[in-house]
Amino acid sequence: MRESAFIHALRALPLHSGARGLMDDAAVLGDLVLTHDMLAEGVHYLASDPPQDVAWKLLAVNLSDLAAKGARPRGVLLGYPLAGDSAWDAAFLDGLGAALATFECPLLGGDTIALAPGAPRILSLTALGASGSAPARSGAKTGDALWVTGTIGDAGAGLKIAQGAEGPPKLLARYRRPRPRLAEGQALGPVVHAMMDVSDGLLIDADRMAKASGLAVSIDLGAVPLSAAYAEFAGTDRPARLAAVTAGDDYELLFAAAPGMVPPVPAARIGAFATGAGITLTHAGEALPLPARLGFEHG
Repeated sequence: MRESAFIHALRALPLHSGARGLMDDAAVLGDLVLTHDMLAEGVHYLASDPPQDVAWKLLAVNLSDLAAKGARPRGVLLGYPLAGDSAWDAAFLDGLGAALATFECPLLGGDTIALAPGAPRILSLTALGASGSAPARSGAKTGDALWVTGTIGDAGAGLKIAQGAEGPPKLLARYRRPRPRLAEGQALGPVVHAMMDVSDGLLIDADRMAKASGLAVSIDLGAVPLSAAYAEFAGTDRPARLAAVTAGDDYELLFAAAPGMVPPVPAARIGAFATGAGITLTHAGEALPLPARLGFEHG
């Protein structure tokens, strides 16, 4: 099964109301927000990535889901595979300790297993947070503006650098050590209609928000913010912009808000929601065909 088909099949199972129909970044039980993410070697990180950075990323991607619900982290549960490499384990723990301290998020517990010889590492983490608002993906309304924090495409460029391309260290850091937008999420949570993080690519994630909300979404490719480092590395022409919006691992916040709302955090307005279905893309006033691949999807 592809990822989307598997999740669709899961919806036939008994679901708690807090699961939000498996259409969101996290489950919400009252003020408690719960999320679970995994990183697989060779899929989400390279075997050559430093263990300290892998640990940081494992925590950051989970905290990004909490940020998308406006939540403050309360703690995490770790699932860790022992592969018979004590040096890798020690370096991972160093990185995890630094990340936990940076984001003020304590370890609550977890589980360990032993891997079969030669098996790739699959790391998992469950994060718990508290939020009084927890905006859903499905809350966008007709006429809402679509906004995004930060810059898009940096992590995709960083992956190319990790694979051997020449480029600035700051792009490599965006791939290996993303920073979840926790403060921004907490500021946005009470005032937006819908919010999620950009993990698999801006286009595919905007499409997911639109589908969950039962609406159509349009995106102005030229309005998508690019960093100076990305522009230097890849350029700012149409192919470079399409590469940016279909790359994953940005972990910025994508949110829908009333058309007159001024966000309380720095963000760029990149599109709008309307009645209907599907995603449309424009650039310099010209309608563009959608790329064959909107972003990353498992399977």
